[in-house]
Amino acid sequence: MTTSTEHRQHADHAHVHEPGCGHVAVPHGDHVDYVHDGCLHRVHEDHVDECEQAGHVAHQDHPHRHQPGCGHVAVPHGDHTDYVHDGHRHAGHEGHWDEH
Repeated sequence: MTTSTEHRQHADHAHVHEPGCGHVAVPHGDHVDYVHDGCLHRVHEDHVDECEQAGHVAHQDHPHRHQPGCGHVAVPHGDHTDYVHDGHRHAGHEGHWDEH
């Protein structure tokens, strides 16, 4: 499934996200996001972007119910929790799962 993300640069971000930097790394399609201050940051060229989904993308045919203890990595994300599953993040939304 192809999804697009907004290109929103995170201004004044001096920290360098990389393996071992101390933040949780989350595989996301063709890159890695880093959980930092309740946001997901993506290294992009010489800066850091907020890695947020552009629009609402429902994950179709997803019977697994994500919840604490379900076996998938839980990632705090703003006002909810995403779950890492098959290289992407799922978030509960009105009875279905969204791609994040």
